[in-house]
Amino acid sequence: MWRELLLIALFYSAYTLTRIVLVQDGTGPAFRHADSILGLERFLGIDVELPMNQWLLQEPWLAKAANAFYATAHFAVTLGVVIWVYRYRPQAYRWARTGIMAATGVALLGFWLYPLAPPRFLPSYGFVDPVTALHSFGLYASDASGSLTNQYAAMPSMHAGWALWCGFLLVKLTTQRWAKLLGVIYPATTVFVILSTANHYLMDAVAGVAVISAAMGLSYILYYRCPERAARLWRRFTSPLVQVFYRALAAVRGDSGAPGAARKSSI
Repeated sequence: MWRELLLIALFYSAYTLTRIVLVQDGTGPAFRHADSILGLERFLGIDVELPMNQWLLQEPWLAKAANAFYATAHFAVTLGVVIWVYRYRPQAYRWARTGIMAATGVALLGFWLYPLAPPRFLPSYGFVDPVTALHSFGLYASDASGSLTNQYAAMPSMHAGWALWCGFLLVKLTTQRWAKLLGVIYPATTVFVILSTANHYLMDAVAGVAVISAAMGLSYILYYRCPERAARLWRRFTSPLVQVFYRALAAVRGDSGAPGAARKSSI
């Protein structure tokens, strides 16, 4: 379990750093893309973000709860589901883990190729950032937290994608009705929160759902129809990460070797 948590931590650290580095000078294109997204949604009649944002601000207690949910649930719930699947549904863990990692990797391409300013950066359209307006806790509640993230990494929405991943696994792998219900409620709540807090557009959520669905489907097929190929691909992907960790650990300890570096990765 610790090895898996290490791999997840390394992957997430690389993902976070890449998000920050990829779009340093993308503010101009990000706002042009925002105009395009809003124009497309208006044309399709699905521009629901502004009325949702305005409604949420009329209920300050709910807005504060939504801000806290946006800042915490994305990480806490996903990690909880990862641990639960690993411990209690190990037969599904490998393809589920690979699916979410693949989807997150694809999302990085979206952040790089299509930087997008979130609705809360568009006061001229009437959007209001509830974190700023209510001075409440939130993911971007301070300049420090904002500087450690790429706030233009919105398309696709991995809040929506990861939430669907969690919900799908709960519905598919649990036997308790309350857990299955939670698997439906959680992604629906996440989409409501990301839209009403003006952190994402509906098109972001649609893209996030599409990416995670495709990645999960391909991972499932690969692991159940081509397990040997899946094993080779996973070892090729994870071995460098594990070796880097062991070398760094050896350097800190002053060891001459890298204990465990030659150990083969299991899928």
